[in-house]
Amino acid sequence: MSKVTRLKPAARVEPLAKAAGLPRNLEITELKNGLTVITDRMDYLESAALGVWVKAGSRDEASHEHGIAHVLEHMAFKGTSGRRAQDIATQIENVGGDVNAATSVETTSYYARVLKNDVPLAVDILGDILTESLFDEGELKREQHVILQEIGAAQDSPEDVVFDQFQSTAFSDQALGRPIMGTPETVSSFAPDHIRSYLSDHYHGPNMVLAASGAVDHDEIVKLAEKRLESFGDTPTKEPEAGHYSGGEFRQSKDLMEAQILLGFEGRAYHARDFYASQVLAMLLGGGMSSRLFQEVREKRGLCYSIYAFHWGYSDTGTFGIHAATEEADVSELMPVLLDELRHASGNITQEALDRARAQISAGLLMSLESPASRAGQIARQMLLFGRPVSNEELMERLNALTIERLGDLAQRMFTQSDLTVAAIGPIGNLPEHAELSGILKG
Repeated sequence: MSKVTRLKPAARVEPLAKAAGLPRNLEITELKNGLTVITDRMDYLESAALGVWVKAGSRDEASHEHGIAHVLEHMAFKGTSGRRAQDIATQIENVGGDVNAATSVETTSYYARVLKNDVPLAVDILGDILTESLFDEGELKREQHVILQEIGAAQDSPEDVVFDQFQSTAFSDQALGRPIMGTPETVSSFAPDHIRSYLSDHYHGPNMVLAASGAVDHDEIVKLAEKRLESFGDTPTKEPEAGHYSGGEFRQSKDLMEAQILLGFEGRAYHARDFYASQVLAMLLGGGMSSRLFQEVREKRGLCYSIYAFHWGYSDTGTFGIHAATEEADVSELMPVLLDELRHASGNITQEALDRARAQISAGLLMSLESPASRAGQIARQMLLFGRPVSNEELMERLNALTIERLGDLAQRMFTQSDLTVAAIGPIGNLPEHAELSGILKG
C-alpha cells in the first residue's frame, strides 16, 4: 500500500451536536485529520449499522482510471496485512454480522451490520480493509475476471444498457457520464500500484465520514476511529470536474421483445432550490400506480408494461427521466401520449396529486429511518453533501412549502426549455426522430 502520513492520535474535539442544536441521540465529532464521526443512537435496538463513506466515486476518475473506484471497492476485501480474504468473511459472519461495499457516481461506502457487542470488531475490520489492504496481484487478476463477468451480465440486460447509454448521452465525454463499472479494456489494465495511487489521492480525512446508527456509543466509536482511521491524510481532495448536461440521442435497433426507451432532461443538484420540487414532480408524474403516466399510459390505454419517472441529483447537476418498456407495435402510439402528458404537466397539477406525491415521499423517508442501515447511510451522505445532518423537520418543511404553482413552473421550464436526451434500444423503428420529439415538447 502506498505510504500515507500517519498523524498523532487525534484529540477529541467538542461534539458538534450541542452547537448545532441536534437531537440528543445524534452526536458528531471531527477527528484531527478531518474525518467526521457521526452516530445516531437508537436505544431500543440490539444491533448496529456502521460504515465509512468516502466522497469519491466514478466521477472522480481520470479517463485512464475508468472503473478503478469500483475495482478498489472489490479489492478492499481481498486480504490485508493481518487478515486473509477468508478471514474477513468468517470473522464477521462468526458473530452473525455481514459486511459489504458499494460504489456510486459520487461516493464509495464500506459498511457492516452487527450486534451491539461486536461494534469494535466491525470498526476494526472496516479500518483494516481501508488502511492495510495488500492489493495482491494474483487476487487482482481473479477479481478483474469477476468484474468482467459483472460487466458482461449488465450488457446482457437491455434495461441496464439503456440507462448507461442515457447517462453517457446526457453527460457526453465526461466522467459523470461513464458507467460506474468501467469497460473490459480499462478494468483489465489496472495493476496494484494504480489502485494504491487512486486510494492515496482520494481517500483523505476531510472527505470521509464514519457513520453509525442503532445500538452505538459515540465515545467508543470515536476511540475506535482514532485507532483505525487516523492514518488518512488531512488535506482536502480536489473537487471533480463540474458536470455539464448536454442532451442528445442514442439509438440501437435490436431484436428484443420490448423497446427500452428513456427520455430525459436536465435535473437539479442537491443544493438547488428546485431539488425537492423535482423529486415531487417525478413522483407525481411516474412514481407509483396512482401517478399520471401509469394511469394514462398503462391503465387507460395499455400501451406498455412498465413506465415510471425518476430524478437523480448530484452535487452540481442532475437528470430527470422517464423510462418506458413497450412492444414495437405500441411505440408510435405511446410517444405522443407520453409527450402530451409532459407538455401539459405544468397546467394540470391538482392539489390532491401534489398531496399524494408529497405523502409518498414523506412516508418513504420516515419508514426508511426505522432501519439503522438506512439511517447511517442517510446521515453520512448528508455530512458529505451539506457538512451537517438535515433534520426530518427541515425536510418536511421543504416538502410542505411546495405549491402547485411552483411545480407547474418547474415542469414548464424543465420539459420545454431543457435539451432532450433520448436513449432507446430494441425494436425502435417506430420511434420518432430526436428533432421531432423535441419539437412536440416545445410546441
